[in-house]
Amino acid sequence: MRKLGTAIAALALTFGFAAPAQAATGTPCSIQEGACLRLSTNEAWLIYHGQASYGPVPVTHGRPGFETPTGTFSVLRKVKDEWSKPYNAPMPYSVYFTDNGIAFHEGSLTEQSHGCVHLSHEAAVTFFDNLFPGEQVQVVR
Repeated sequence: MRKLGTAIAALALTFGFAAPAQAATGTPCSIQEGACLRLSTNEAWLIYHGQASYGPVPVTHGRPGFETPTGTFSVLRKVKDEWSKPYNAPMPYSVYFTDNGIAFHEGSLTEQSHGCVHLSHEAAVTFFDNLFPGEQVQVVR
């Protein structure tokens, strides 16, 4: 069932329709294609043609001393089965958007990270499948 829901959301994104249960009317970001992250509310969205097409979804992000940076970045690369060498931990469905290793990936929604953005399994798969190198990631407070 989870794969079917993700497939439907991906199909909806492909044709420019919002996924029914997860569509947002807007975001706090100004980018036209990519992802939006609001740190103050622990929420993220995918953006397609200037509209929220998926989300908001819950996230966790960097803990004190390891804050997730704010600003506008480009998606650099994607790695489906990534492993963090510094923290000896899995990072499934990683979508990197900084050159110092910050990424969206599947992770705990209760524990803060070392700077990365943790998503649920379903959201991580959807972000991985729908974000592409060169698209923007905007992180706001």
